[in-house]
Amino acid sequence: MSPNASSLAASLVQSVDWLAVAPPTVAALAGLAVLVADLFLPERRKHLLGWGAIAGLALAALALLPLLDGDHSTFCLTTGAHACSYTADTFALVIQFLVLGGALVTALLSFSALDDLKLPAGEFWFLLLSSAAGAALLPAARDLATLVIALEVASLPAFALVGLRRGDRLSSEAALKFFLSSVTATAVMLLGVSFVYAATGSLHLSRIAAALTHVDPRLDTLAQAGVVLTLVGFAFKTAAVPFHFWVPDTYVGAPLPVAAYLSVVGKAVGFSGLILVTVLAFPSYADVWGPAVAVLAALTMTAGNAAALRQRPERPFSAVRLLAWSSVAQAGYLLVPIAAAGYADSGQDASRAVGSTVAYALMYAVVNLGAFAVAALVARTSPANRITDYRGLYAARPAAALALGFFLLCLAGLPPGVIGLFAKVTVFSAAVDAGLGWLAVVMALNVVVALYYYLQWTTVLFRTSEPAAEPEPVPAAGAAVTRPRAVPLTVAIALTAAAGIALSGAPQLVLRFASSALL
Repeated sequence: MSPNASSLAASLVQSVDWLAVAPPTVAALAGLAVLVADLFLPERRKHLLGWGAIAGLALAALALLPLLDGDHSTFCLTTGAHACSYTADTFALVIQFLVLGGALVTALLSFSALDDLKLPAGEFWFLLLSSAAGAALLPAARDLATLVIALEVASLPAFALVGLRRGDRLSSEAALKFFLSSVTATAVMLLGVSFVYAATGSLHLSRIAAALTHVDPRLDTLAQAGVVLTLVGFAFKTAAVPFHFWVPDTYVGAPLPVAAYLSVVGKAVGFSGLILVTVLAFPSYADVWGPAVAVLAALTMTAGNAAALRQRPERPFSAVRLLAWSSVAQAGYLLVPIAAAGYADSGQDASRAVGSTVAYALMYAVVNLGAFAVAALVARTSPANRITDYRGLYAARPAAALALGFFLLCLAGLPPGVIGLFAKVTVFSAAVDAGLGWLAVVMALNVVVALYYYLQWTTVLFRTSEPAAEPEPVPAAGAAVTRPRAVPLTVAIALTAAAGIALSGAPQLVLRFASSALL
């Protein structure tokens, strides 16, 4: 080999910082271990797979601790300008903690669902861990190729999780709608990525940002189209209007733990990707995406709240549908600081605006997972999961009723859900500081509208129960609420309630992200 060839080969060799990539790697390896173990475990011991999955997620979360000492980058270019494909900075670590914590709570919720719905344990835990690995990879991705791959690794197992109830029409329909909508959005996003690459000649976010500041005028229209189309895929994952129609049917058709996972981890994936491409890759085109995201935020929160108001309490699955439309409205609030970042005067101001989204997402993750946990508990005796099924819950299960009431008040932003109130104030402040007064007014009106359906559900919990004319049939697999499989579900409710109370008592634990530069 010639000296020139050997020096070129040496320049292409990259060292891997295994510590930096440990969180998603541990989750992926745990998924493979669970899949292999499923081949050898007898049916009566399949529940051990769940505890193995929980152990894997806990180890992945613990792998974040050594990364707190500073930024860790790997898979970096060895020639030319410094650019890396993976960076474990503060933003990535916070989102990875949210993702892995959300997946861990989902795993606790899933024990009862696997038992009641007779879901295949090995496939379920493998798919959940695979999706969590992709979701943990995405916030650390710093090039468009890695972003797209991470998005698909997080999404593809989720399609299978939604349709895992074999022979169930609602489940199959939900998985098909979710899959077709996501594939369409991904195709549009890939078209946008190709346009951006054609205009800039790079896929690394930092190099794209530099190239877009002096793009060839003949390619400016191509670059603008690429910016807009690239955002489509992430807008779908956030359930922003008009990419939200899959949400209610998917949540109803999926097992409740999977719906909870999509509402929190799926949104974390979408918002982290949206933040990375807008703030890091496309800051010079803020005049293109800033107004677009602001309009999306207004439409999303309004459409979500309007649809939530129309839910009839006696309709089957009305509780799940209300949580689904509520999650759409909450996505609108989460979009507000990202829109504000488009109007920021400096990169540091944009990063602080992004911190408001992160702070709100942490609050939302805790209380929304808690609400789904109580819904999963009620679904064991009332499979139709109507809002009217929660009537008199306080008399039957006081702790569960108090927990759900607290979660709903947090989502509404009312005391004693102090963390919900403070998180909404930070988002509102981000809009005002960016000069988006009209968006702040729209948000304030939507918050007031949302009070109606949150308080309506809360009051149902404490009303005297009325005997039903005909007792609702309960599947034999879900009849025994006190079986050992219900213990992890109770633990999930207790954990989320404790976390919500702690954050309401010390909101600075989360809100400090709103005043710091995460990127």
